[in-house]
Amino acid sequence: MNFPLYIAKRYIFSKSKNNAINIINRIASLGIIVGTMALFVVLSVFSGLKVFSLSFTNEIDPDLKIESTYGKSFMVTPDQDSQIKKIDGIASYTKIIEERVLFIFNGKQQVTYLKGVDRNYPVVNDIRKKLFNGQWLKPDTYQVVVGYGISKNFSMGILDFENPLQVFAPKPGKGTIENPEEAFSKTDVLPVGIYSISEDLDSKYVFADIGLVQELLEYNPNQISGIEFKLKPNADESKIDSQLQIIFNNKVTTKNRAQLNASLYKMLNTENIAVYLIFTLVIIVALFNLIGALIMMILDKKSNLKTLFNLGTEIKDLRKIFLLQGTLLSVFGGLIGLVLGVILVLLQQQYELIMITSTLAFPVVFTLENVFIVLGTIFSLGFIASLIASTRVSAKLLD
Repeated sequence: MNFPLYIAKRYIFSKSKNNAINIINRIASLGIIVGTMALFVVLSVFSGLKVFSLSFTNEIDPDLKIESTYGKSFMVTPDQDSQIKKIDGIASYTKIIEERVLFIFNGKQQVTYLKGVDRNYPVVNDIRKKLFNGQWLKPDTYQVVVGYGISKNFSMGILDFENPLQVFAPKPGKGTIENPEEAFSKTDVLPVGIYSISEDLDSKYVFADIGLVQELLEYNPNQISGIEFKLKPNADESKIDSQLQIIFNNKVTTKNRAQLNASLYKMLNTENIAVYLIFTLVIIVALFNLIGALIMMILDKKSNLKTLFNLGTEIKDLRKIFLLQGTLLSVFGGLIGLVLGVILVLLQQQYELIMITSTLAFPVVFTLENVFIVLGTIFSLGFIASLIASTRVSAKLLD
C-alpha cells in the first residue's frame, strides 16, 4: 500500500485531540463545498442567460449567410441557382436585399433597414411565430411587416389605407443633383403585420417583397445583397462554404450565426470569463483556510512526524502525506459541492423555483462543460494549496 496515502486518509477521517484544529478543518471543507457549488451554479446561470440572449437573434438569423465581398450587391445567374440547390446539407435558402432607408408616417421619420425577402423566407426563418399582430406579407405586393418598436414610434397600426407608410431610398449614381427631391426613390407601402422579437430587433427591420425593394433601389431582377441558408442537421459548414465560394468565384463572404452576431457573442463570452475569474478568486480565498488547516495539522502531528522521520521515512514522503491530505479534501469537498450545485440547477430547470417575472423563470442550463471546468478548477487549485502547505514539513521543523 502507498504509505503516504494511507497516513493521509487516516488524518482526514480521524479527529485531532485539539478541538480547534477540528473546527478549522470543518471550516476549510465547508469553504470548498460552498465555493464549488457557487461556481457551478453561477456558470450554469450565465450559460442559461447566454442561451436566452441568443434565442432572440436565432429567431431571425439564418444558419449561414453569404454577402458580396466587393460591394453591396451581387448577381445570381440561373446556373448558380441550380448549383446551390445541388449542395448537400442545405435544407432551403432565401434571397434577400437589405438597405437603410427613410420611413415617414404622419410626419414622423425614422431611418432603419428595409429588408426585401422572397417567398422562401418564412421557411428559412420561422418569422411567422413572432407575429404580434396581423399576417405575413404576400409576394408581389406592396405589403410590409414592421417591428413592434417601429409601430410604437410611429403610433401606427396595420391595414391603414388612409395613411400609407412612405419609403425613401437614395437613387444609385454619381455626381451632384440640383433638385434634392430627385435624389430619392419613393414608394408607399401598406403594413399588414407587426412582429415582436426583442427591443433591438423590433426597431431594426421592415420586411417587404424582394421585387418591391429591387424596384425601389433600381436593382436588376437577379441582383441581391445576400442569400440566407437553413442547413440540415449535422451539415458540414466548412464544406458548404467551400462549394459556395467555387460557385461565386470567391467573390462572396460566408458568415454563420456566431459571425453574424460577433459583438454579442464576444460580450457574452467576456462576461462569462469575468464571472468565472471572480468566483475563482472566491475559491482561492476559501483555499487559504485549507492551507491554514494543513499547517495546523502539521504542527499538531509534529511528534508523529518526528517518529516517522527517525524510523527512516524521507522528508519528501512526509510532505506527500499532507499534499495528499489536502488534495483529497479538495476532491471530496469539490464533489460534494458539485453534486449540490447540480441538484440546485436541475431543480430550477424542472420546477422554476426562482422567477425573474411572474411568467419568466431564471434561465439555467446544465452542461458537462461547466462540470469539467469546475472540477478542473477545484482540483488544480486544491493541489496547489496543498503543495504550498506541505512545504512546511522540513528537517528543521523536526529537529
